[in-house]
Amino acid sequence: MSRLAVIGTGVIGNGWIARALAQGWDVVAFDPAAGAEARTREAVARAWPSLERLGLAEGADPERLAFADSLEAAVANADLVQENVPERLDLKREILAALDAAAPAGVIIGSSTSGFKPSDLQRDCTREPGRIVVAHPFNPVYLLPLVELVGGEATTADHLARAEARYRELAMRPLVVRREIEGHIADRLMEALWREALHLVNDGVATTEEIDAAVVYGCGLRWSLMGTFLTFHLAGGEQGMRHMLEQFGPALKLPWTKLEAPELTDTLIDRVVEGCEHQAAGRSIDALESRRDEFLVRLLALVEEYWPESEGLEGRL
Repeated sequence: MSRLAVIGTGVIGNGWIARALAQGWDVVAFDPAAGAEARTREAVARAWPSLERLGLAEGADPERLAFADSLEAAVANADLVQENVPERLDLKREILAALDAAAPAGVIIGSSTSGFKPSDLQRDCTREPGRIVVAHPFNPVYLLPLVELVGGEATTADHLARAEARYRELAMRPLVVRREIEGHIADRLMEALWREALHLVNDGVATTEEIDAAVVYGCGLRWSLMGTFLTFHLAGGEQGMRHMLEQFGPALKLPWTKLEAPELTDTLIDRVVEGCEHQAAGRSIDALESRRDEFLVRLLALVEEYWPESEGLEGRL
């Protein structure tokens, strides 16, 4: 029976907990914040209907969650450790060093960091620094299967292979990043779009709702199946990517996009906040999350239909 230790139970930590429970794992969590256990159990209860629709593994049960009274107790018998403390490098180094000292030998310790490089995270670990890897998921973790795995200077191919195997047991789709870089892969892509979206709002070109509509009804639909490169490959017609680059490549030199984010002035902040509140139309965050999860469950079924394991795609992602 597999056991996941989760250190830090915010949105991401609770997402890992719900996913592991749905896959039939035991979970032991540790978070010193007041009321953490109650908030986690509420989060699991909210996620469970979507996980039931997606399909539960044998033995899946929210009651297989326990809270430990110390970090050391949480990891004592873990098969995988997931760190989710706030995104502060000094704090993560401190916690990861403690986890490295306490976790059973050979157990992979994944950090959910969205930006830090694993070599920086491993710096204070003296026992098995190579087992500290970036294991960056996407919200909601209990539904979205991508996890970016990144090794640091001390990480070997064996460490990454064992990490990949463990996260596949959680029904994740591991993407092993070839070399460490701040922000990994997916967040760097999302940040580029986010910066451009902020410029469009700041310059009065579009509202938040109009920008979201451009993604939802345009590129976002194609990206769900093909991503960026294969989408542009089709844009080249019968000659594919080569023709697309020959025809549209020169436009990349035009000043269409802005690499730096705009200054977050009070005016820009107000525009973005007011736009999002208009889009939310009075719906609570819980209501919006439920709507998102229902959509994702249905979309994931369609994605799996078009990316079947039987076609040999498993292993590439």
